[in-house]
Amino acid sequence: MKAVRTDRELECPGIDAGLRARGVELATLPDGIPEDDLIKAVADTDLLLMCYTPITARVIDAAPKLKGIVKYGVGVDAIDIPAAIRRGIPVVNVPEYAEETVAEGAFALMIALAKRLPAITAAVSRDGWVWPTQHWLGRDISGATLGLVGCGKIGRSMARMAGQGFRARILGFDPGVDAATMHAAGIEKADDLHTMLRTCDFVSIHCVLNDKTRGLIGKAELACMKTSAVIINVSRGALIDEAALVEAILAGRIAGAGLDVYSVEPLAKSGHPMSALFGRDNVILFPHLTFFTAEAMRRLEEDTLARCFEILDGRPVTVRSFDPRLRAQTAGILFS
Repeated sequence: MKAVRTDRELECPGIDAGLRARGVELATLPDGIPEDDLIKAVADTDLLLMCYTPITARVIDAAPKLKGIVKYGVGVDAIDIPAAIRRGIPVVNVPEYAEETVAEGAFALMIALAKRLPAITAAVSRDGWVWPTQHWLGRDISGATLGLVGCGKIGRSMARMAGQGFRARILGFDPGVDAATMHAAGIEKADDLHTMLRTCDFVSIHCVLNDKTRGLIGKAELACMKTSAVIINVSRGALIDEAALVEAILAGRIAGAGLDVYSVEPLAKSGHPMSALFGRDNVILFPHLTFFTAEAMRRLEEDTLARCFEILDGRPVTVRSFDPRLRAQTAGILFS
């Protein structure tokens, strides 16, 4: 058996060792590999593991022995799932390994900006000390209003941390989650996004990227926010109109942003749509690593190997995601 794992910059020693221990011949490929080079690499592979690298129809069609595609992560936007379905090749992700972890990351970004940690630590590093002048005033989470755009598992974890943990008021906008489910999670359901945004001191995005949610937070939505409000995004970069976000921050129309995801990754200090935000003390640019903890990576490696072994053994692969694109599959799949 042969396997290819793309995006080797994301170190997964447990996955690599586990596959090799099963006698699998494993090739690891770098992020950003050209499509033609990837096509050559998968020509005789049985299993394809990916995280960020696009798996196009051309790549899938160039792999006649391919038995399955495993996304060692959550989002499957980079995989041409219809092309895999046409070939009867199962596609699976690992959706549950970092739900609590990413919520913690979102909360960390929010509280860091509320307490002005980037600004104050930078000033202390530069000057050795700062005095408690108005310029350095932070904000409390307690008593503030947090608006969640998306109230799935990660959003509800964020609600628990901020609501039960810090006594914030939690509002939630998610047409796919009913009021009773939100209420049970300590969230007040908002039926109109713009109305909710006008109320919030903090906004945190926790929804999937699809045709309906792409650019969900755009110029009009940012204009609804308080000038004192902070926005957090740990989901997908394209959920926000990034040009509009940069404009809003540079113009002072919102107070700051904590970002872990971008429509174009990796970031770059110049020539990137978000380059103008580097060095601003009201912005945290995190390199898509809110998922990256020892505990989460252990869960990721264990679940990824379990899915790989199901495919290599010829068993139905377990799909735990409720993403409709994955749920549309009929061949070689066991839904859990």
